[in-house]
Amino acid sequence: MASVVEDFLNTEEEQEVVEAIRQAELKTSGEIRVHLERQCKGEALERAKVLFHHLKMDNTKAENGVLIYVAVDAKKFAVCGDRGINEVVPEGFWQSTKDLMQTEFKNRKFKSGLVKGITSAGEQLAQFFPWDDDDINELSDEISTS
Repeated sequence: MASVVEDFLNTEEEQEVVEAIRQAELKTSGEIRVHLERQCKGEALERAKVLFHHLKMDNTKAENGVLIYVAVDAKKFAVCGDRGINEVVPEGFWQSTKDLMQTEFKNRKFKSGLVKGITSAGEQLAQFFPWDDDDINELSDEISTS
């Protein structure tokens, strides 16, 4: 049985998503992760919040992690940020990021949707949490699954 990532992105697309995360994080102390799973019972944002904690994304020093969560078979997704980033981004920011992604997803351009979401989140993170000389990558850039 193919993995959830293989069903959603081919190997080349997966690497392009990981590279988009790396490029976004070069400009910020923030952390961006993508998590994929097949099903989501209930609301995608609530599931994303559970995964946010499970993936230890709430352990970053500046509370500036962003999770892009996609339930592939359920056709649901959410974007959520930690307390530090949520306090400073403009109202409606996460919805506008989701809207960018949804347009691509509806056209079955999944990699493009993820890259646009990562780039958008990265731009906001860079504005409020610029990269610093002593910045370390606190979380994996690889796509996680469950």
